Amino acid sequence: MGNASVMLALAFGALIASGAPEWQTLAPGMELRYVTLHGASGSDSAITILRIDPKQWELALLGTSQTGELAGHTAREWCMKGKFTAAINAGMFSTDGKSHIGYMRSGEYVNSSKRNSYQSVAAFNPHDGGTAAFRIFDLDAPGVSFEGILKDYGAVVQNLRLIKRAGVNAWPSQDKKWSEAALAEDDGGRILFIFLREPFSMHDLNQELLGAGIGIVAAQHLEGGPEAQLYFRAGGVEKEMFGSYGASLQVNGGNTIPWPIPNVLAVRPRQPAGR
Repeated sequence: MGNASVMLALAFGALIASGAPEWQTLAPGMELRYVTLHGASGSDSAITILRIDPKQWELALLGTSQTGELAGHTAREWCMKGKFTAAINAGMFSTDGKSHIGYMRSGEYVNSSKRNSYQSVAAFNPHDGGTAAFRIFDLDAPGVSFEGILKDYGAVVQNLRLIKRAGVNAWPSQDKKWSEAALAEDDGGRILFIFLREPFSMHDLNQELLGAGIGIVAAQHLEGGPEAQLYFRAGGVEKEMFGSYGASLQVNGGNTIPWPIPNVLAVRPRQPAGR
């Protein structure tokens, strides 16, 4: 490792240790922040939050059922493959190793047409320029319907709800804890990629996020345990993060490599109009 890499690694570690109270700009429309958990005892106790402006960054859905591949990739490999800047899990998947649990569609690509009981739907790529570029909907909110979301947006992903609009903890208290990858929206309509390796209950994690002063208004669970991942490379910072602790007692902090995953949400800079 060269001197520059050593200095970068030390600076990154210092940011985590300090809790990084302010946003660090990585690129126009992309910012990074670390939030230290209250009462956490592990070395992985900082919540990593990547804040993304959907007007400047294109959000895309990728999956092996779309590419025709038999095996998944790590979040980093998905980025390298598609020239994306950052990627996170798209959500939990079924035993066939490729199908999303819940509804998932992007344009003509339909990974799963099944609608389940999950009350959170993330939508992007609007058909109408006047519609929000990115939004997380609550299916049980007045005036919200699946049909309406599908009419307005080209990309739709259904997942378990963590935080209900606007800023209500929707997860009951429980003893189960795990590493977490989550998707959220803030009060400025920006995308939040959220990752935590430290085992934490989702109810308590929601409370931490709601009290962190980041303006979070809605969030959904993407993945927990060893398969939870977040990768980004921007502004001289590259970080590959992956979970370890699962809800099962058999899964602990010993995982040292990212696992291949079949579906991801990924971002890259938007091209100027006309290009």
